[in-house]
Amino acid sequence: MCGIVGYTGHLQAAPILLDGLSKLEYRGYDSAGLAVRNGEKKTEIVKAKGRLKSLAEKTDNGNALIGTCGIGHTRWATHGGVNDTNAHPHQVGKVTLVHNGIIENYGLLKERLAAKGYTFQSETDTEVLVKLIDSCYTGDPLRALQQALAKVRGSYALAVLFRDYPDTI
Repeated sequence: MCGIVGYTGHLQAAPILLDGLSKLEYRGYDSAGLAVRNGEKKTEIVKAKGRLKSLAEKTDNGNALIGTCGIGHTRWATHGGVNDTNAHPHQVGKVTLVHNGIIENYGLLKERLAAKGYTFQSETDTEVLVKLIDSCYTGDPLRALQQALAKVRGSYALAVLFRDYPDTI
């Protein structure tokens, strides 16, 4: 099963996110990732195939990711193989996303997004979802989520970062 954690506050986010993900290790997963906002309005993403230990090593136990707002994810593959590309978070434009669950109509949504010019690197329904939200985003996160999710069929949970709202998940 997948797991989602998020943190926004005054402390460095990545170590807190890793700690939260470690509490989900019993659930089983095949990859993990973090997205942390730094002070330059940039979101840094680190993903790792395998156990959480690999992600901790890639990030110096979270110390290499500077920022006080972020999201983390452990993934159990439902769409696409086990690799860093399919791991979450996914980012496009000003939107960064982690997702649990399944988007049942992701194939149709992917076709529609491809017709609008979107290209895809992963095999995941999550990449489709982040691009759908991006396609609806005009500056209002809640409106973008409402418009995008009105088109989605499935059972899911999300944590989303919008570049224009640096301290908000």
